[in-house]
Amino acid sequence: KTSSTIMITLHQCLQQSEILISILIGLSCLVSVVVARTTAHSDNNIIGDASRKVLNWSLPLAASTVVAATRLLDGNYEPTTKLPNKDKSMTYRQDRGITKLVSLLPELQSKFQEKGKKTLKKFTMAQVAEKCTVEEIWIIIDGRVYDITEYIDKHPGGSIVLKCMGGKDCTDVFANYHQARIYKNMLPPFLIGEVTNMPVYPHVEDFREVGQELLRRGLFETSPYYYRKLYTWLASLFLTSLYLSLRCTSTTAHMMGALAMGAFWQQFAGVGHDLGHSSISHNFYTDHYIGSLIGCMFMGISTAWWKRTHNTHHVVCNSIDGDPDIQHLPIMAVNPKILEKPYWSTYHDRLMVMDRLAKFFVSYQHIIFFPLMMVARFNLYAQSWILIFSTHCKIYNRTIEAGACAFFLTWLLSLALCMNTWAESVAWVMLSHAVGGLLHIQIVISHWAMDIYHGSAYNGPDDEWYKMQLKTTMNVDCYEWMDFFHIGLQFQIEHHLFPMLPRHNLREARKLTKAVCRKHNIDYHEPSFFTALQETVDTLVVTAAKARAGEKDVPNILIDGLNAEG
Repeated sequence: KTSSTIMITLHQCLQQSEILISILIGLSCLVSVVVARTTAHSDNNIIGDASRKVLNWSLPLAASTVVAATRLLDGNYEPTTKLPNKDKSMTYRQDRGITKLVSLLPELQSKFQEKGKKTLKKFTMAQVAEKCTVEEIWIIIDGRVYDITEYIDKHPGGSIVLKCMGGKDCTDVFANYHQARIYKNMLPPFLIGEVTNMPVYPHVEDFREVGQELLRRGLFETSPYYYRKLYTWLASLFLTSLYLSLRCTSTTAHMMGALAMGAFWQQFAGVGHDLGHSSISHNFYTDHYIGSLIGCMFMGISTAWWKRTHNTHHVVCNSIDGDPDIQHLPIMAVNPKILEKPYWSTYHDRLMVMDRLAKFFVSYQHIIFFPLMMVARFNLYAQSWILIFSTHCKIYNRTIEAGACAFFLTWLLSLALCMNTWAESVAWVMLSHAVGGLLHIQIVISHWAMDIYHGSAYNGPDDEWYKMQLKTTMNVDCYEWMDFFHIGLQFQIEHHLFPMLPRHNLREARKLTKAVCRKHNIDYHEPSFFTALQETVDTLVVTAAKARAGEKDVPNILIDGLNAEG
């Protein structure tokens, strides 16, 4: 029994520290290699000789160590299943990834006591819908009304998402973003009443049953073996890039190293995405901390910025006014509807207009699309630093992210400057980022060719939560063995419906989701990768043609100045 306890404890420690071990190995290799490269021209330099010996052995040894350690911890993981729930007053919810059967409605606080009975004030849907401004925001969850006005600026997911959902039925979006403890501990103080006329549509009931089935089967549990193998794959890509970029001397090998680094960034983004949705440890603060430290160190992109943008995108997916992922004027307009009229971006807090500068870029956006994707990563670096230095919003782990992003720039530039010439260094940076740009293509094809809309959604049976995710999102059809390449983005429909579901269980969720869509005749769009890419480019072409044909545009002071007008 004692030896068994020791082995379990050792297993848990190794599981938690594995990614840190990989980091230390990679950094130690980088340091030794840089020293070796910088002293390589000193024939009688003792330090140089020692460094070259370390260089010859460190990378292969590190790679072998990572692979061997992972193989020793390999195994099968069986999720914990539950019995079907037949009690309508109870429901399955997850807490730290573990499924629990809990009361559907939190217990009422004593302030609702009236003549020995607990009563709630009655409201209609129309009354709640009026409370949608920053001065007063109400939301509906499971038929109960909550006044969250005082909590807006304290919300860990950002204030923007709450403002977007003000006056709405948030039952499903709340359930898919929060754990059981939030219902029990945080909701009750904000309770003010209940609605008397909230409809539940047949397809909504079926989608909720899908969520309950996923919970019952324990599919919100994260498989440690899946991520152990994934860490091995990432470590292999990173170490391969270091070996080719630093150990080898030919330009060809260095460019192959840049390719490997770009592939590493594309693949590591999947882990960052999982951390951002708290779908690895299922602890908001743990996953956020790991993302802020490890993600920024290896990716150079702020987790806080990503979460602020991505949370908003999920809640108002493809909203012209609210979704930052489709607000790219003056460079791009992803759909002809964007050109119809100027709009106020609730995310960027500014007016978006089709001025002369925007008209010029948008008219040729289908031509510059792929070049832009190749350098889009540089924009993410800039956006990350802008948020880190900003003071207008709350940022978790600001200091950690600043230090980690600075560390990323340090090792990236050090690595690039180890090339043979300045031109080779520039080529290494540009090629690695161009390959990493594949990630941006994978992201945009999931939404840009789908439906977009002005105004506010979640108003009725045709634009409630589940249908809006299916209208604005597409999957990418691929073989199961290609799942690693798409890093979970091939199941964007299921991810938007159940964002905290670990990616290794999304394929199973796909089966259940497609069945509901067939039953209710709801469109489920799932083309191949290249078909999805073609649909995206076709949409850009149509929008560009409309921009070129448009006569009305707002004057732009830059263009007017260049043409000496006015």
